[in-house]
Amino acid sequence: MSEATAANQSAPKAVEAPLTFIDERLGSTTFFKRNVKKVFPDHWSFMLGEIALYSFIILLLTGTFLTLWFQPSMQETVYEGSYAPLHGVKMSEAYASALHISFDVRGGLLMRQIHHWAAILFMASIMAHMLRVFFTGAYRKPREINWLIGIVMFTLGMLEGLFGYSLPDDLLSGTGLRITQGVLESIPVVGTYGYMFLFGGEFPEGLHGELIPRLFTLHILLIPGIFLALITAHLMIMWHQKHTAMPVKNQTEEQVYGYPFYPVFMAKTGAYFLFTFGVVALMGAFAQINPIWMFGPYDPGAISSASQPDFYMGILEGSLRLMPGWETTAFGHTISWNVLIPALGPLGIIFTGAAVWPFLEAWVTGDKRSHHVNDRPRNAPVRTGVGMAAVAFYGILWLAGANDVIAEKFHVSLFATTWFFRVAIFVGPVLAYVITKRICLGLQRKDADTIAHGVESGIILASPDGEFSERHEPAREEERTVILSKENAKPEAPALDSNGVPAPGTKGPLGLLRSRLQRAWTFDDIPVEENGHNGHNGHGHDEHAVESGKSDKELSR
Repeated sequence: MSEATAANQSAPKAVEAPLTFIDERLGSTTFFKRNVKKVFPDHWSFMLGEIALYSFIILLLTGTFLTLWFQPSMQETVYEGSYAPLHGVKMSEAYASALHISFDVRGGLLMRQIHHWAAILFMASIMAHMLRVFFTGAYRKPREINWLIGIVMFTLGMLEGLFGYSLPDDLLSGTGLRITQGVLESIPVVGTYGYMFLFGGEFPEGLHGELIPRLFTLHILLIPGIFLALITAHLMIMWHQKHTAMPVKNQTEEQVYGYPFYPVFMAKTGAYFLFTFGVVALMGAFAQINPIWMFGPYDPGAISSASQPDFYMGILEGSLRLMPGWETTAFGHTISWNVLIPALGPLGIIFTGAAVWPFLEAWVTGDKRSHHVNDRPRNAPVRTGVGMAAVAFYGILWLAGANDVIAEKFHVSLFATTWFFRVAIFVGPVLAYVITKRICLGLQRKDADTIAHGVESGIILASPDGEFSERHEPAREEERTVILSKENAKPEAPALDSNGVPAPGTKGPLGLLRSRLQRAWTFDDIPVEENGHNGHNGHGHDEHAVESGKSDKELSR
């Protein structure tokens, strides 16, 4: 169907009637009419980012409820609430108010637990969403800015979680703050200033009990405000650039194939939000999390056995436990490498590497095009291997954060588990990269074989001379579309032309490095071709409507 024909068609009544109502009262609704029909691709993995948004909304709602009763004060008081085991115990007003919310406010404990589970789900969904974006190459031009925004949000989420579970001022949260103090003090030159700025004086209370009020302000005002701004920017950029799509029939780099924003996408996302809210509410009702009454108020001279942070902070816990006790003293100053390296090293490697990767990949491959169709992870074995190496690096450090629990449960020496993780942190990512890359290449060979020879039909044929064979049939059109979406690697350009002149971009150390990296990127590529041509496909529009855009066409189901 042509674009002109689609433009002459009237919008569905469900779209037209509300817009006419708005237009008659508020003026022109050209913007709304154009955008409510914007097309969104349909794939289960796209919901990972939506779950993060739903979780954030739940956090705002439940956090507002908790704010009404929480007292962000470190002033000492005597507990006289409903929880009998702590009756008459001296504690801060922050801890007393957290107990009051849990035992005396109707629905308070449920809201506390929903809030905490939503925070866990928020971080888990951001992590899963970023992995999906990385493995499918959805961070490539023109989406590098949104990728960087996602990294910043994940970093802020870690800080927000740390400040949030530190607010009750219980023994477990106080232990985490003690580690935070040590990390800040380990930073040369500026560390002490940062420590004093956050705590307002010496640990644990500061000069006038300023720590909890400051954390409270950061937790409910500053960081959520930054989150709102980043999420808004993230969605606006995504809306302007259009959503990436998986390789399916009718989907090309120039057009989007999916469902309109209104009413289909709005109805689906509304239902998914309610499903997410329901699941988190069930978890809050039946799965206990952070029972602060069992830990008691913070005491600098005590620590809980087998204490663990939330999962997303486990990498820092693990790196601290694996690092040997190295220190250096020079010019009257001591640098605690045993704290500084674990605090800044692992996250610095992961986050800096993630931030630089889109630009590094574009530089190595020379690919400056805009990409709107995602890659299959198998079709980018180097990228997928590097991603799995990062996952292995993160996962090993996360497990190392529970080395004492592992040693106890499996009756293994604590020193043995520590040394195992010290070796695994270097060997594990390398093995993950090699194994993942070989798996990706094996899957590419399978795809090439499917296109060349078809798929097994299960039908056995007998030849006149008595030989038996199985008949192969062409793959289904949908499967062929997905397989042929692979872009075969371009042959490497020669370093010298016929006159012996070096090719542009190959001169100097950087040029040599780029050539070698490009060779490593494309060396093992398995061509997937049909009739001697690359598998780029452009199918007809059939009977579907086509929506014209600024620089692309959107095909609505």
